[in-house]
Amino acid sequence: MPVVLEMPKLSDTMSEGTLLRWVKKEGDALAVGDVVAEIQTDKSLMEMTSFHDGVLHKILVPEGAAVALGGMMAVVLEDGEATPTAAELAALTAPKAPKAADAGPAPASKAPTGRAPARPGVKGDPNARVKASPLAKKIAADRGMDLRSLSGTGPGGRIVRADVENAPAQGGRAAATPAIRPTIGPDDKKVPLSPMRAIIAERLLASKTQIPHFYLNIEVDAAPLLTLRAQVNASAESSGGQKLTVNDFILKAVATASRQVPAANAAFDVDGIVQFASVNVAVAIAVEDGLVTPVIRDADKLSLAEISTTVKDLAERAKKLRLTPAEFAGGTITVSNLGAYGIDNFDAIINPPQAAILSIGAAKKKAVVNDKGEIVSGDRMWIGMSCDHRVIDGAVGATYLAALKKLLENPAALLL
Repeated sequence: MPVVLEMPKLSDTMSEGTLLRWVKKEGDALAVGDVVAEIQTDKSLMEMTSFHDGVLHKILVPEGAAVALGGMMAVVLEDGEATPTAAELAALTAPKAPKAADAGPAPASKAPTGRAPARPGVKGDPNARVKASPLAKKIAADRGMDLRSLSGTGPGGRIVRADVENAPAQGGRAAATPAIRPTIGPDDKKVPLSPMRAIIAERLLASKTQIPHFYLNIEVDAAPLLTLRAQVNASAESSGGQKLTVNDFILKAVATASRQVPAANAAFDVDGIVQFASVNVAVAIAVEDGLVTPVIRDADKLSLAEISTTVKDLAERAKKLRLTPAEFAGGTITVSNLGAYGIDNFDAIINPPQAAILSIGAAKKKAVVNDKGEIVSGDRMWIGMSCDHRVIDGAVGATYLAALKKLLENPAALLL
């Protein structure tokens, strides 16, 4: 019997994928596990594998096309199966007709205004055709809400989680104000949102509107760290060993401080605060189309050299869009370092559902007052901490930054 290959869910935030390349061609034999196509998701370049044995009979989607999650992509025949007629193929790939129960509005006595009995993605579900995030659709379905009654505040008027959660219980217009659109002149250029940029926009908007941010900043004496790094790298150069970056030391210090102050290595849940048993440090890495945050797992248990190797590997593969969904999952605290770009200090937006993100500035020479009251040249670096006030109070954040400062100003401990 012919089987339709559909766009699979290749990342936790994926709502569609772009078909970059068909690895198999029409008429090619398929076995379970064979790579059929390369898919660009919102986070990385992924391989789509076959779950069927047989022959790739008909390709339904051209290379470069965007395909919604669950969208039809190709038809596979079993070995030796007769070629379907044009009519049979059309019937197989035609959109399914809505069920009778979903064909029109239900009687008022059975379905109050603003309720939609079908779940998102089910044929006949009105929410499936609304421009909304997958999470917004899921929450709307759980609440029996018709998304067509809401105004979206996401990119391009997209309905996001906050719009659904802030909406009246029985539907009606969302309380949030619609997005303000720019005026576009004849010489202006409008770049379409890529899947990655759309997800970044949605998550950061949700973070700033749903998480009560507050910000702490601390100045660190970077001279001991820079001196030790120079010594380690000089030794590594003469022996052919591994060189370390300033960021390697920072990541190790962040992980160690997270173990020392576990209240900062946490997240808010609807009925409590989760303190994570593991310290999984997410690292913000700039890629061509945006920003990704792959995770260094159990970073507090890794040596400086192991952290350095891991983050270099993640960065290289991130720029090639070769990370897997598992490598983005499970972060407990995030580090964003703009020091290499010459930024002195900044406040980052929290990476939900985490409760804290560290923003690292450049280590720079400046005039400082020493213990003798003398004005001398020193190396200083600003570190910011954006906190979710539902989880981290000012005292906890200050305690964490004090622990981080102590580690960075006594970096030899990070070598142990």
